[in-house]
Amino acid sequence: MQVVFLGLPGAGKGTQAVSIAEEFRIPHIATGDMFREAQAAKTPLGKEVQEYLDRGLLVPDELTIRLVRHRLGQPDARHGFLLDGFPRTLPQAKALDDMLAEENLALTHVLYLEVSQAELLQRLTGRRVCSACGANYHVTLHQPRIEGTCDRCGSALIQRPDDRPEPVTVRLQENLERTGMLAEFYEARGLLGKIDGEGPIGHVYDEIRRALRGDHS
Repeated sequence: MQVVFLGLPGAGKGTQAVSIAEEFRIPHIATGDMFREAQAAKTPLGKEVQEYLDRGLLVPDELTIRLVRHRLGQPDARHGFLLDGFPRTLPQAKALDDMLAEENLALTHVLYLEVSQAELLQRLTGRRVCSACGANYHVTLHQPRIEGTCDRCGSALIQRPDDRPEPVTVRLQENLERTGMLAEFYEARGLLGKIDGEGPIGHVYDEIRRALRGDHS
């Protein structure tokens, strides 16, 4: 089972991927995690990633593809994987096809978690983060026991600058075109499955499970 999750920021890809990967016993491979692990290990690839992030730049396709190629070569990914955050661009999607073809493999599922922009805006602007330990909360979906205070360490919760309405709107618009192009790319090949990502987390999870198991009832 070789799976890709598509969706705009805030669609719930990461939340669902953790549970799905555990149930189906395949590694959850998230681009952000790969970047952090490469940086922490101080590998040559990690140092290249660090240079871009330190300058506030996006990690280019070529470097991201090299990281993914290395990760998919690890033993735990040889019997399946779930990619979350990759591919983000058409060149990355085509590179993924090439990587898999080299191993006589192909993607089995591409699932697009569809959520309206109004809902995404509410989800993203409602996020709050602990100023000390980094724990995540939400003003409606995951409230702390004491308003404005982290349950874990008691420090103040803050709203990150990039979670304010204006930058969130810009981020959604930037991602909308790229994600739409990827959806069209995979739909043309008969791989794309669409999941309504606006329901309760458990309901969305069940829909994803059915899609992966081929249950269309």
